[in-house]
Amino acid sequence: MFVDQNVLAGVDIGGTKTRIMGRRGNSVLFDKTLVTDEWRIRQMEADAVKLSAIVMDLCGGTTPAAMAVGAHGCDTDEQCRRFQALLSANLKTSVQVVNDAELMVPAAGYDDGIGVVAGTGSIAVARTAEGKMLAAGGWGWILGDEGSAAALVREAAKAIRRALDRGQDGDPLVAMLMREIGTDDQTKLGILLNETRGAAAWGRYANAVFDAANAGSPLASRVIEEGGEGLAALVQLLIERGANASLVVAGGGVIAEQPMLMEAFVKAMASVSPASRVVLLREPPVIGAVALAGRLVAGKSRGNG
Repeated sequence: MFVDQNVLAGVDIGGTKTRIMGRRGNSVLFDKTLVTDEWRIRQMEADAVKLSAIVMDLCGGTTPAAMAVGAHGCDTDEQCRRFQALLSANLKTSVQVVNDAELMVPAAGYDDGIGVVAGTGSIAVARTAEGKMLAAGGWGWILGDEGSAAALVREAAKAIRRALDRGQDGDPLVAMLMREIGTDDQTKLGILLNETRGAAAWGRYANAVFDAANAGSPLASRVIEEGGEGLAALVQLLIERGANASLVVAGGGVIAEQPMLMEAFVKAMASVSPASRVVLLREPPVIGAVALAGRLVAGKSRGNG
């Protein structure tokens, strides 16, 4: 298997999409986006074989000098190390696997800090000075995923339920979420959401929450504010466990595309950790994976190496 010593590969495996980028120096060799569920079956051995084959195909049959992967669902050092070993064995090259939230800080051009993802799901991740992974959140849309697309819809539906039980149906959120889901029957809201269960499916309805807030909905505005507070609470847990609080980098589809959620997060962070610098990631997180691959080649990686 031929290793191209000049090529670095980075992979960002999100809950919905997977983005794979290859660079040779300053040149982008490939930049491919796939639907995660079309290749990932959540069996590490099979997923490692499939991802390795995809990367090798994109590299023209060769292997990159190093590859770094940010993987949604790899929430412990043990899980990251296992997937890393499988990929390395398949590709016969240096590989580092981290949680996808760990791509936020290097993608923003920094070496150390707390990464927060608010997209299909949500999680906050950091490393101790010794390289141990710290994570808070990432429990899935049924138990948590505060501030994620699916959780915002979940909390919006609960807010609607409480309003309707009080006989209050005039808030714009009621009509907008029902229209997004495709019903004009208030009694079917829970039934239809239950039939479309799944984070990605629920997440597609999140635009209705932000549209309602823009239309003056107190219910939607409160749901978004609580989403920001929930994300800040995850950061606070990491700070309490020893994470470096100086920098917090937030990214992910929802918080990057919806300024109201970022504003709510920044406001909540001002209470949680006033000294923290809070940055919204403007670059695609996969840039962070390529940066980590570069550090791997240079022998500067932290964590699972």
